[in-house]
Amino acid sequence: MRLIAAILIAALPCAALAAGSDDTAPPKPTQTSKDCKKGQVWDEKTAACVNPEDARLDDDTRFGAVRELAWAGRPEDARRVLAAMTEGRTDRVMTYDAFTLRKTGRIEEGLKVYEAALVANPRNVLARSYYGQALVDQGEYDMARTQLAEIAAAGATNSWAHQSLARAIETGLTADY
Repeated sequence: MRLIAAILIAALPCAALAAGSDDTAPPKPTQTSKDCKKGQVWDEKTAACVNPEDARLDDDTRFGAVRELAWAGRPEDARRVLAAMTEGRTDRVMTYDAFTLRKTGRIEEGLKVYEAALVANPRNVLARSYYGQALVDQGEYDMARTQLAEIAAAGATNSWAHQSLARAIETGLTADY
């Protein structure tokens, strides 16, 4: 019985990653955002920038690049990497699809995609935070507060997702990516 419990405990971090990272803090810059151009992704194995469609890259690597490029203010490059992902329209893919749509000025499209991400996974606190910040940008503070309450209900009050949305609601200034 202890062996089964130990195996389950050891597997929990993998299960969390498979379900989508709960790390809502901004990503740290790597070679992808420092050295790679035109939506390319740093490949550790070859120590070079490669096209996002390269079969040596897995979707977790691509997703990390999407987050990093989006945060580096390169939403078009992030969209190129998103297009290369093979996992389909998962909530994490939709979250960054919405984020990059919003950052390229396609706000209404982005709002709809955030909503779809939340239908797919109502506990996606990062989608809720980004969606709430988009609502603050639109002057929809009551709707943004609803997203903040949902993040709290998910037990994520100590996360960047909660803190950044709370700050946006309080100040009217959303996170500058």
